[in-house]
Amino acid sequence: MYDIIDTHTHAISPDHVRFPLAPVGGHQSDWSAHRPADYDTLLAAMDEAGIARAMVVQASTAYGNDNRYVVEAIKAHPNRFNGVFSIDVLAPDAVTTLKYWLDQGLSGLRLFTTGTTMPGQAGWLDDERSFPVWEYAQDNNVSICLQMTAAGIPKLLNMLTRFPRSRVLLDHLARPDLAGGPPYDAAAPLFSLASHPGVHLKLTNRTIAESARGASTPEAFFPRVLAAFGAQRIAWGSNFPSAEGSLVSLLAEARAGLAMLSDADRAWIFGDTARAIYPELKRPWAGARP
Repeated sequence: MYDIIDTHTHAISPDHVRFPLAPVGGHQSDWSAHRPADYDTLLAAMDEAGIARAMVVQASTAYGNDNRYVVEAIKAHPNRFNGVFSIDVLAPDAVTTLKYWLDQGLSGLRLFTTGTTMPGQAGWLDDERSFPVWEYAQDNNVSICLQMTAAGIPKLLNMLTRFPRSRVLLDHLARPDLAGGPPYDAAAPLFSLASHPGVHLKLTNRTIAESARGASTPEAFFPRVLAAFGAQRIAWGSNFPSAEGSLVSLLAEARAGLAMLSDADRAWIFGDTARAIYPELKRPWAGARP
């Protein structure tokens, strides 16, 4: 057996005085308003599901770039949580802000370029004002998680050309269109990233559902993805509580969707890849960087 790591969870505080809402896009997401989970609720759900550790990803549609609740979560449970933060990468002091959140014990950066409060694909992913952040992340082994659609892949390719040693993780596999089924021509932009070794895929409930839509089946799609990227570049994330359902059910859904894979491949997807992307998962958090 292997320890399961969830690379995509969120936490919402019930205390809106200490942690005021400031959602990106100007209005709060439905999930964070109607089925929020604070970090103790998240931890209890992990225990019930048998999940060893989780990345608490900044809830941009609730808190924007105020990452303080993620910091509180990992300080409260440093052996169970690590954190992913968001910043305004176009700001003149973006690198200073990046270093600040890293020094608070957070592990990776997330760029939010689309979502329920910001439909469509934002055009700033390859804006030159973000280059200093990408350069710092590349040089200091900081992973960049991307909330984006397939429409943003050309801009991502521009960044990978400029910063080829970057390590990125695509939320929901960048939301490919799989309904046409094999040979997945509509997902060609996703597969075009396979030749870039720093590109990793975050496989979530959205991916599981999309893989069974239209002419697609999980049995057809997931072996195709593994053939292109390898299990070492794919990590599972529940999307809890943004995704409807319990963490137990979301994990069961993922296991069923990947049942055709080998035990070794599933071990990578459910844990080992996460430890490679976020080395902090291999050790307890020990405070700010020197």
